Amino acid sequence: MEFRPCIDIHNGRVKQIVGGSLRDEGNAAEENFVSEKDAGWYASFYREKGLRGGHIILLNPADSAYYAQTRKQAELALSAWPGGLQVGGGITAENAADFLEAGASHVIVTSYVFRDGRVSWENLERLVSEAGREHLVLDLSCRKKDGGYYIVTDRWQKFTDVAITAETIARLQGFCDEFLIHAADVEGKKNGVEQDLVSLLGRLDTVPVTYAGGVGSYEDVRRIKAAGKNRLNVTVGSALDLFGGPLSFEKILQICRE
Repeated sequence: MEFRPCIDIHNGRVKQIVGGSLRDEGNAAEENFVSEKDAGWYASFYREKGLRGGHIILLNPADSAYYAQTRKQAELALSAWPGGLQVGGGITAENAADFLEAGASHVIVTSYVFRDGRVSWENLERLVSEAGREHLVLDLSCRKKDGGYYIVTDRWQKFTDVAITAETIARLQGFCDEFLIHAADVEGKKNGVEQDLVSLLGRLDTVPVTYAGGVGSYEDVRRIKAAGKNRLNVTVGSALDLFGGPLSFEKILQICRE
């Protein structure tokens, strides 16, 4: 089990938000934490700790008045640790190479691939052609509906008709190097993980998977470790002391590495 750090950027600032509160209209979100430090500081910190594979997420759409500031912060983080971090948020076949050239190890994609409620295999193949499978992370961030977990797009605001199942994972894993899965309903709430989702992911034999969402205690990390059979990687955001939360960064690392 690896700890995968995060740098979430909204309106040009490093933040931790309640995932389900994010709205493009008005560039609004319920904030748990707004950092006085820039994204480059966090990237340098993760580099010093030797933590690879963390994700930078741009939480503003490309047409937002804040997008340029948000992207500048992302590029600052990438330049602070070339090859050490992944980046997502508005990634397409047209701009993927730009982020890779700026220093991203991988690009993270949801909305470009999951279009009009389903998988756009054409867009997925175009991405693989432009970025390379070895540089692609598919973000299968999801919310619960009708007893299942369905992939959501456009900064977790729109449901697709694609459920996270063993069949879905099996079909998609040949196109990417990793999966990133935010449990958007509990993202930023710090009151427990989506245990059913974690258990489902733990049963799959697939490319590396990073789970994010709801971690609020050390026991939550241990639950992910157990249910994921020590194969699931984990991200902790709002609950981490780096972002004003109660959980020790060093203690989380220790549990992951035990």
